[in-house]
Amino acid sequence: MEHLKTLSDWLAYCERLHPKSIDMGLERVRAVARRMGLAFACPIITVAGTNGKGSTCAMLEAILLQAGYRTGVFTSPHLVHFEERCRVRGDIVNATDLIAYFSRVEAARTQNGHEISLSYFEFTTLAILQLLADAPLDVVILEVGLGGRLDAVNILDADCAVITSIDLDHMELLGTDRESIGLEKAGIMRAGKPVVVSDPVPPQSILDHASEVGADLWRLGRDFNFSGDQQQWGWAASKDKGGRRYAGLAYPALRGANQLVNASGVLAALTALRERLPVTAQAVRVGLSMVELPGRFQIIPGQPTLVLDVAHNPHSVAALTENLDAMGFYPCTHAVFGAMADKDLALMLVRVGPLIDKWYFTDLPTARAASGEALRAKWEAVKTRPEVTANTYKSPELALQAAVEAADPADRIVVFGSFFTVGGILKGGVPRLSAPHLAA
Repeated sequence: MEHLKTLSDWLAYCERLHPKSIDMGLERVRAVARRMGLAFACPIITVAGTNGKGSTCAMLEAILLQAGYRTGVFTSPHLVHFEERCRVRGDIVNATDLIAYFSRVEAARTQNGHEISLSYFEFTTLAILQLLADAPLDVVILEVGLGGRLDAVNILDADCAVITSIDLDHMELLGTDRESIGLEKAGIMRAGKPVVVSDPVPPQSILDHASEVGADLWRLGRDFNFSGDQQQWGWAASKDKGGRRYAGLAYPALRGANQLVNASGVLAALTALRERLPVTAQAVRVGLSMVELPGRFQIIPGQPTLVLDVAHNPHSVAALTENLDAMGFYPCTHAVFGAMADKDLALMLVRVGPLIDKWYFTDLPTARAASGEALRAKWEAVKTRPEVTANTYKSPELALQAAVEAADPADRIVVFGSFFTVGGILKGGVPRLSAPHLAA
C-alpha cells in the first residue's frame, strides 16, 4: 500500500477495487467492523429520509455543541471535498487524519488473506466510523446514505432514530412507491428505542414497522407539534411524551419553510434523549440561530442575488419553488441546472418552471448525470412559456458565468439539481456576484 499516500489515492483505490454492483446485505460490512473492533461508548443518533437529513444532522449538531457536548457527525455526500463528510466537535476532519483509518479498513478487509468485498461507500463509511469511535465524543450523529435497512451505518444500533420526509427517489434500489421506500428507511429502528418521524404524512409502512419492532414512536402531529407566526415559533410534546415546550423561538438560521418540520423533529429527538443528553432552552435557541449548512437554500447576497440548493428530486424542488416564491419580486430569475439522469426530471422542471425566465443547463463530472443537452430536451418537452430561453454548458462554473453576464444586478440566479451542481460553484469558495448593469 506504499503507493496510497494521499486521501485522493485511497478514494481512487476504493473506486477501482470495490465494484458497486455487489451483494447489498450488511453481513460483509459487519464482518469487517468486527475485525476492526468497531464500537461506540456514546449515544448514537441515526437520521434517514429522502429530504431534510443533512439539515436535521446540522441542527442536532449545533444545539448539542451549544449544550457543551463533544459531537461527531457523519454525513454524505460532500459538496467539494470528501473530508466534509466527517466533523468532530464542529470541525471538518483533516484529510491526513483519515488516511490512517483507510489503512485500518484495508487491513481488516484483507486480514489473514481472507478478503471481504466492500463498496466504495461501505469502505469509506467504516473508515469514518472508526475515526469517530476513536475520538472522545459524547454523541455521534450518523446520516444514512441511501435507504436505511441495508445502509452501512445500520450496522450500528441507534439510541434514537430520526426519519425525515419520504418521497420518490432512488426507486431502482428502494422501491417504486412511498410505502416501499418508507419500509427501507424504517430499517434503522430498534426495539425499545425512540424513533422520531417528522414527515407530516408518513407512509403507513413506517408506522407499522415501529409497532412490529416495538420502537418508541414519536410522530409529528400526534406526539409533538409546532406552530408559528411571522416573527417566532414554538414546539410542544404531548403529555405522554413528557409535555416539554419551547416558546418564542427564533426561526432556524437555515432558510426555508420546510426547515421548521426538520427542526421540530430535532427537538423531538433531543427530548426523547433528555435523560442521557439533557440540553437547555438556551442551547436550543442559540444552536438553531447559528446552524450552518452550505447548499440548503443558501442565499448569497450580491448583484444579482445567488441561491444555492442541492434539491435533486421532485419533493425537494417543490420546497425550493415555495421558498423562491416567498423571496419576493425579482425582474428575472436565471436557473443553473444539472442533475442525475435517473431522476424524475420532467416533474422537477415542471414544478419550478413558472418561476424561471432563463435556463442554463449544464453537464456534470459524473457518468450518472444527464448531459446539458439531454436536460434541455426534457425541458423543451414540458415547457409552457415560449418566451423562456435556454442554453447548455460544459460545467456549472461556465453556466454560472453565462448567467452573471446576462443578468441585471436586481435579478437572481438559482443553482440547483445536484450536489455536483452546487459543489461545482463552491469549488473556488463562495462566489460574490457583481453583474454590470445591462442598461448602462
